[in-house]
Amino acid sequence: MSSSSETLPSGFVYVHTVIPDIQVSLRYATEENFVGKIVDGYYSETVSIMTEAAALALKRAQELAKDKGYELVIYDSYRPQKSVNHFVRWSEDANDPQTKKTHYYPRVDKVNSFKLGYIAKKSGHTRGSTIDLTIIPIGERVKRPLTSIERTLKDNSTILFLDDGTVDMGSSFDLFDEASHTNSSLVNETQQQMRQMFKNIMEQAGFVNYSKEWWHYTLKNEPFPSTYFDFDVKSTY
Repeated sequence: MSSSSETLPSGFVYVHTVIPDIQVSLRYATEENFVGKIVDGYYSETVSIMTEAAALALKRAQELAKDKGYELVIYDSYRPQKSVNHFVRWSEDANDPQTKKTHYYPRVDKVNSFKLGYIAKKSGHTRGSTIDLTIIPIGERVKRPLTSIERTLKDNSTILFLDDGTVDMGSSFDLFDEASHTNSSLVNETQQQMRQMFKNIMEQAGFVNYSKEWWHYTLKNEPFPSTYFDFDVKSTY
């Protein structure tokens, strides 16, 4: 695997060159995501790419997390525009079997996923300084979510929680539901507190949270605020 950032567009780096011990589990490079297929543009589930500015800020977040006994796990970082286009086609495909509905959008009609703000036709991820991530206790390793647990929320509705070994935030990554809103009162107090602790870490490192997704953060002063890239997520070029 090449560790050189010279093959990437200027201003981008492989995150592991800045944070060698970072854990990466790109769900869109697997079939474990709301589409149910590997998403266009993803060729490795362990390669994370970001702008250098975002990666350096993320290094600070990793240090802050470790001070509290945790470390970061990346679910998604830079995302090509072709991947976003794949999401658009998925949302408009009436013939899709929706095999992942119970896990990712049990209370949402997928045609409304854009209108409700869970995915975007122009994504901050494509600018290179937005990241989806969580935390895991130091010494633990993220795993494929092999088990799903039925969980009752405070409004007595149920969701499926996918256990991948990371800290329990009350709802899983990419659940299109109010339970995933950062300040949701549908999850229990311990889970709310963990979300706030994580949010404080990311804010101290210079990131801003997206209120509808507890895992979604964007660098405050991103270097490419108006540029949407389309190079693939892979280890060499």
